[in-house]
Amino acid sequence: MNVVFEHVAIDVRPGVVMESQSGLQNLRPRIYGVLGRPMSGNPRTAALIMHPTSNYMGHYFVGPLAAMNVSCLALNSRYAGNDALLQMERVILDLGAGIRFLRSRGYQKIILIGSSGGGALAAFYQSESENLTVHEFIEGGPTGVTRNDLPPADGIVLSAAHLGRAEIFAEWVDPAVTNENDLFATDPELDIYDGPIRPPFTSQFIATFRAAQLARRARIEGWVEAEITALRKLPNGPVDRIFIINRTHSDPRMIDLSLDSNDRKWGSVWGDPRTVNYAANAFGRVTSLRAFMSQFSSKSRALGPANLKQTSVPVLLLVHTADASTFPSTRDAWHAAAEGRITTVRIEAGNHYLVGQSELVEFGANTIVDWIDKHVR
Repeated sequence: MNVVFEHVAIDVRPGVVMESQSGLQNLRPRIYGVLGRPMSGNPRTAALIMHPTSNYMGHYFVGPLAAMNVSCLALNSRYAGNDALLQMERVILDLGAGIRFLRSRGYQKIILIGSSGGGALAAFYQSESENLTVHEFIEGGPTGVTRNDLPPADGIVLSAAHLGRAEIFAEWVDPAVTNENDLFATDPELDIYDGPIRPPFTSQFIATFRAAQLARRARIEGWVEAEITALRKLPNGPVDRIFIINRTHSDPRMIDLSLDSNDRKWGSVWGDPRTVNYAANAFGRVTSLRAFMSQFSSKSRALGPANLKQTSVPVLLLVHTADASTFPSTRDAWHAAAEGRITTVRIEAGNHYLVGQSELVEFGANTIVDWIDKHVR
């Protein structure tokens, strides 16, 4: 493969106090990534891959795209590996810095690749780049984000992209929890792992379960908002605090393959779902008040399809048909949001991360390049 991999460091405009663990990162923020580019030639088009918190510097599309004359920057946000303080309104600043970097390198067309949780991020970014609305954080106070921070991209690729962190939280949070301070306090009638109601689940049970999930999120959200208000009343109090949300990995689709059916295998993308549900480190487990409002609450702005609907660029949707965390309903929501400008391609038997599926990685990369040639260049 005639590809050069270049490690890059990109400066980002300073953010708010104490939003990272490092004083250096706070006062002179810098994000890191890998730029894959062809060894020879001068490509005019580049792709940018970013996830809110996952390390994407080894993403499987970087090398194959670069080998086909589309440079690809896999860039980490300032919150890579730690989403406890993550605010989506800050992550889009990092993504914008990546686009400015690519523009400075002479790339004329920039494509955002939203892989997994990067899909809703890409949609949020592009929506704000076309019409900036996030002047204040959800709980109040200026974001400081300007139009100059968010140069628009020219297209969006969604690959195994779920609908957003708030949507995933609502679909995964365990409604059987009866005491937020007790890991094991459980309503057995809502416990899909150890309770008496077993798959296949009835439509009535699913309706009850989903309503209970939303009710639990609403209780947590109400507590968070009350805590924010209480902290503000303290003369010299902090503006934020950390807390724990137990059991955030309970979706009936993980153990009932008849629901939202695709080619997936039983379980979670991370293994046995019950084990993940009780794990010390899992999605949304450790968060802060402000991070919860931005990422997981009903008021989060980073909702994938809602934001995609507000964009004007062409969209490619890669549907991994054996994905255990995106489903036909996910596909339909994305498609409806960009109807008339979205191209949908199935990656048959593709799992969420295309693990052990190198031929499907190549197919996906080829599909992206063909789509760019037809709709972007």
